[in-house]
Amino acid sequence: MRKHKYFLDLNDLQYKKVRLSLEKKLLRVVLWFAGTIAITIFYSTVFHNLFGSPKEALLNQQIGNIRLQYTLADRNMNNSLKLINSLRMSDEMRYRPVLDMDSLPESYRNPGFGGVDRFADLDGYGTSYLMKSSRMKIEEMKDMLSVQSESFSTVKDKAAEWKIEMDHLPAISPVDPSFPLGEGYRFREVHPVYGDSRMHYGQDIEVPYGTKVYATGDGKVVEAGRNTGGFGNVVMIDHGYGLESIYGHLSKILVPVGMNVKRGDLIGISGSTGASTGPHLHYQINKYGQPTPAINFFNNDITQDQFNEMIQAFESKSKYR
Repeated sequence: MRKHKYFLDLNDLQYKKVRLSLEKKLLRVVLWFAGTIAITIFYSTVFHNLFGSPKEALLNQQIGNIRLQYTLADRNMNNSLKLINSLRMSDEMRYRPVLDMDSLPESYRNPGFGGVDRFADLDGYGTSYLMKSSRMKIEEMKDMLSVQSESFSTVKDKAAEWKIEMDHLPAISPVDPSFPLGEGYRFREVHPVYGDSRMHYGQDIEVPYGTKVYATGDGKVVEAGRNTGGFGNVVMIDHGYGLESIYGHLSKILVPVGMNVKRGDLIGISGSTGASTGPHLHYQINKYGQPTPAINFFNNDITQDQFNEMIQAFESKSKYR
């Protein structure tokens, strides 16, 4: 039951009920509403700061998950950058030097982005820094991979070209290396047949009659027959790249002019035809038409078994070409 307030009226010495004016009643109502609203705002603010709204709590949790995902992605991208740099080092320190290729300019490998903020659309978010950092690393990796892919493609083409050149290089002994080497590239005071002084441009190998003679590199037979210059029965192979190999004093020729041969193919049998005092093989290398020491082109430090295994491998490979 609502309590009423009374006051003593001194005129008639009676207690009378206190009656508020309309203005005071309205003021009370306004003050009551204002106080209620103030208290509501106060408690809402305290609760919000301490606990937050359920929706905001969910959003904060999602933002936390996004930050975690960006952090993990950033770690993976750092590992990917290390891998790309490893490929780059292999390219620059291994493949290109071996293939005699120039290094790529640093300005080409790292062109840079310029002064424009390319990721301004990511501003204004709670994770803007993480998103920008990730986008920047992604763009960097895309550029690096594009350059590296193009570089490896060039290296691959060069390696294929280099392999063809190596296959054509006259790089093995034309006969079993167990046979001793004879007279090499030098000036002769007295020629054993003609008796005059002249240059000996080849490498003689002391082989008996009937020894198998092999092509020392891929090429095309450009001469196969009797030679009037003292080589007797001779085979000449053009290997390309300015190199020719000559096999002189043969007793039998097994390849015709125009035939393409592979390294290790049997091309003739040794003998003593032409200007020769006994059975041997005259082996000569011409570089751009000029004789050069043949001994510089092959390694004679292998055993007979190793040489035979090598020839068998070449023969087996040749069947499937």
